[in-house]
Amino acid sequence: MTGRRIHPLSKLFGWLVILFLAGPIVIVIGTSVSDTPFLAFPPQGFTLKWYANVFSHSGFLDTFIISMQVAVGGTLIALIAGLAAAYALTRYKMRIPGWYGSVFFLPFFIPEIVFGFSLLKTLIVQFQLPILPSLILGHAILCLPYMVRVIGASLSGFDFSIQEAAISLGMHPVKAFWTIVLPNIRSGVIAGMVLAFITSLNDMAVALFLTGPGISTLPIEVFTYVQQFFDPTVSAVSVLLMGVTILVMMLIERSLGLSKTVQ
Repeated sequence: MTGRRIHPLSKLFGWLVILFLAGPIVIVIGTSVSDTPFLAFPPQGFTLKWYANVFSHSGFLDTFIISMQVAVGGTLIALIAGLAAAYALTRYKMRIPGWYGSVFFLPFFIPEIVFGFSLLKTLIVQFQLPILPSLILGHAILCLPYMVRVIGASLSGFDFSIQEAAISLGMHPVKAFWTIVLPNIRSGVIAGMVLAFITSLNDMAVALFLTGPGISTLPIEVFTYVQQFFDPTVSAVSVLLMGVTILVMMLIERSLGLSKTVQ
């Protein structure tokens, strides 16, 4: 059996897409090892001093820790709320009005500047919450649509009669959800967590309104650094941030087996 031939234009288009996606990454990696005091590509010489400069700058390390706290906290809150919302919207879709599901996607449709300002007025001005809890809660709301959409897509293919059969035979509803429903939608849960974590880690528009004196996130720290300096340290930070993202995905793959669940 011979495979279908791919049209040369399709191959060309595919390579252009790969070049478009990988090009900026290659440029950032190249500029991060350039031996020039400014951003230059192709790199002129080779040095790792810009990576050493990242670890000698306390602002990057402090804000990275805060970014990780916010990303983990926001993802967990979004997971709990998103899982419950997606289950209710899918399981009881006949009883819930159709417009109700659209409420969870409002952060998608509202400009991030407006969304961030709304969170500032609500969480910090109105409720006077501290900065860090406001950041975590704001990022949880920002990540909620990803959870509801991805987990909801997984639940749409689940046969709820299996869960009902287990409950009718005496299994507690919570145990039925934990042992029957959750394992079958594991791929959606993992994908939603990865999307939410990456979105929170890279967000700047919302964090710009919710940060304050002494508490900031890594993207804002990088933005502030670029306004004052234009050396390859920023490229080194970007490469390290990509490395952290890849590491997180590898840990999830090793611990939960994402590739096996999405097959």
